[in-house]
Amino acid sequence: MAVLFSEEMIDRLMEEDVPYGDLTTYTLGIGCKMGKMVFSAREQTVLCCTEEAKRILCRCGAEVKRCASSGDMVEAGSEFLVAEGTAEALHTGWRVSMNLLEHASGIATRTKKIVDAARSVNPGISIAMTRKSFPFAKKIAIKAILAGGALPHRLGLSETILVFKNHLNFLGGLDGFLAVLNEVRNKVPERKIVVEVENRDEALRAAKAAVDAIQIDKMASDTLREIIHEIRVINPNTKICIAGGINASNAAEFAACGSDILVMSSAYFGKPADMGVKIIPA
Repeated sequence: MAVLFSEEMIDRLMEEDVPYGDLTTYTLGIGCKMGKMVFSAREQTVLCCTEEAKRILCRCGAEVKRCASSGDMVEAGSEFLVAEGTAEALHTGWRVSMNLLEHASGIATRTKKIVDAARSVNPGISIAMTRKSFPFAKKIAIKAILAGGALPHRLGLSETILVFKNHLNFLGGLDGFLAVLNEVRNKVPERKIVVEVENRDEALRAAKAAVDAIQIDKMASDTLREIIHEIRVINPNTKICIAGGINASNAAEFAACGSDILVMSSAYFGKPADMGVKIIPA
């Protein structure tokens, strides 16, 4: 699934770092000298936003000679992006492209570890990342989780129906929601309706009402295993999502409970990928 980065967004990324040019390269008088820039991974990394880094470098006047794709896994020491051009072009695009690559690839790498851990015990499970990405970085975050093998849980409020406790408070609780469930279905017949529950009783009542999907939040894995079995007996067609505190260290534990989807935000937060950049004269 392609994520569109407009030319305006590429320019905005550049403008944050070099709004008036590179003063160091200018004052050293080396801007017109030709050179080569090589990006490499210092650790095993799932790459992301290499295409956008290439566009940034080209926008600066460099020529990209080699560029791996988002989603590629590279080993430590691997050279994945090579560009040539003037020292001015290379230094102008260096830090902007590196920041983008390291942050996006960090998310992609963490996502891949979570996906692999979960699918090692439940091959058919889906991994869904929430919309809790850093403000103004949504497209980068979405591209990164896709590169790592996950999907967005919700791209935004406008495209999904997910009923939380805060919604239920206005309906008189879960019973009030279930009373209007068919009315809601008739309003949006092409949409799935998901409700988040907090305990066994709510989960089983939602299953009996044939809610399309039940999201179970912040429950221990032993309890989840029992509840999921009961839901399957009541309504095998109801999809089950598990959310709350899931990360690479416990993804396999929660995936083994038998749910259809793991929902989390943890891949967005952590250290950037460790990359090196070398710029040398041609």
